[in-house]
Amino acid sequence: MPRPKIEAKFIEPMDCLPVSKLPEGSKWLWELKLDGYRAIAVKSAGKVRLYSRNSKPFDKKFAYIAEALSELPHDTTVDGEIVALDDDGRPSFNLLQNFVSEAGRIRYFVFDLLCHKGRDLTSLPLIERRKALATLKFQSEWVRIFDYFEASSDNLLRAAREQGLEGIVGKLLDSHYESGKRSGAWVKHRLNLGQEFVIGGYTPGPHGLDAIIVGYYRGKDLIYVARTRNGFVPASRRRVFEKLKPLVVSTCPFVNLPETHKARWGEALTTEKMKKWVHSHLPSKTR
Repeated sequence: MPRPKIEAKFIEPMDCLPVSKLPEGSKWLWELKLDGYRAIAVKSAGKVRLYSRNSKPFDKKFAYIAEALSELPHDTTVDGEIVALDDDGRPSFNLLQNFVSEAGRIRYFVFDLLCHKGRDLTSLPLIERRKALATLKFQSEWVRIFDYFEASSDNLLRAAREQGLEGIVGKLLDSHYESGKRSGAWVKHRLNLGQEFVIGGYTPGPHGLDAIIVGYYRGKDLIYVARTRNGFVPASRRRVFEKLKPLVVSTCPFVNLPETHKARWGEALTTEKMKKWVHSHLPSKTR
């Protein structure tokens, strides 16, 4: 007897379990790890709603994606990630932060189908949900169905590292969609990738400097990230201080005021606190 149809709704996303080593075997499929915003899209009563992983509305923030998803069938819910792609086609979280001016780079990658035309698919094996997902068609460039791989995890991990990607996600082929859970049926392995930072100021100390403030370049703009005192010994404090002394400037080099830009790493600074810092600006060739 066929199940009665249901109204599509927000479903709390299933989470990946972080692992230091990926499992092996033919029971797994693999996806490249995306660095963006997890997003659940729901089409119900003729309207598309886009939600964050915590069910906060994304409709206005990414209105063009919600509009593109109007191609979804009625009473359908999909799971995916909103990402910004750099010039090499790689996901860039930094670009995603500037989602208004970088709208042309942003895409919604769909990787799971949770409800299709009023039919709940969460109890089906992942591979069956993936087959159903492949039947969906999107004409808009904003939305793409995310590819998966049935290959050696070692080979895929090696390729991800060579391409400078964030990591790999593994999912059991027969896994059900466990809303809000991190059961281990989905796993993720993050590659040890770093972010290149630039020193934008320091506080004086007994060995020349006590702490530094750092940021990263977005084009020609220096974006504030954090302050730190860690990793220094007296000798290294003196060496860094000697390099920064001739680079002192009278104005703050960061384009974003720290108190209006919550740092992704570390504690934000206020304008009042910034007055205690000596500002420096490293030439772009030293980055």
